[in-house]
Amino acid sequence: MADHTHVLFVEDDDVIREATQLALERDGFAVTAMPDGLSGLEAFRADRPDIALLDVMVPGLDGVSLCRRIRDESTVPVIMLSARADSIDVVLGLEAGADDYVTKPFDGAVLVARIRAVLRRFGHAGGGDRSEAGGPGAGDGVLTFGELEIDTEGMEVRRAGQPVALTPTEMRLLLEFSSAPGTVLSRDKLLERVWDYGWGGDTRVVDVHVQRLRTKIGQDRIETVRGFGYKLKA
Repeated sequence: MADHTHVLFVEDDDVIREATQLALERDGFAVTAMPDGLSGLEAFRADRPDIALLDVMVPGLDGVSLCRRIRDESTVPVIMLSARADSIDVVLGLEAGADDYVTKPFDGAVLVARIRAVLRRFGHAGGGDRSEAGGPGAGDGVLTFGELEIDTEGMEVRRAGQPVALTPTEMRLLLEFSSAPGTVLSRDKLLERVWDYGWGGDTRVVDVHVQRLRTKIGQDRIETVRGFGYKLKA
């Protein structure tokens, strides 16, 4: 999977940047490494990488702001890197549109595994520009929940007839809910199915993505079942 996969890596610590770049290249990734957010944004626009690894605390344009800028232009997967596991760092990164996060210091093998997991769920489709999204979906495979319509073949969502722009992770999350409407899905189950975690993960990733999804499809469409998880209202 790593062959021909282009990684944008933004990290201001010279030692971490160089060591991580070498580790990723040994695993077959092509890496563009930048020391600050502004050069990272320029590299993203010039190279259109397959995935971006962004440290939260970089100069010029911090990682969270860089993630927002990338998300305005593309659905390319983003993994945030943070030296702390504080809720504020994690939540800010995820709310900005990141798909996952890794806490530093990290093991190189763990980082590679997380990158591959993200790429698997994105289908490794390339840079993910919004302008390159597929055409109108076919009439078949359309699920309807009130004013919400989900075209499971065309991978398109409409709310009250208006298109809803979802990231691939948000789309996968919605498809999990829509495949079993009215059924409670636990956070751990969603981590396994959507984030491809074969191990325990941080359930805050699920919670923030559910909140992001609610803002797009309707706050009352996904119901919280306290102590158990979430369900899509049929």
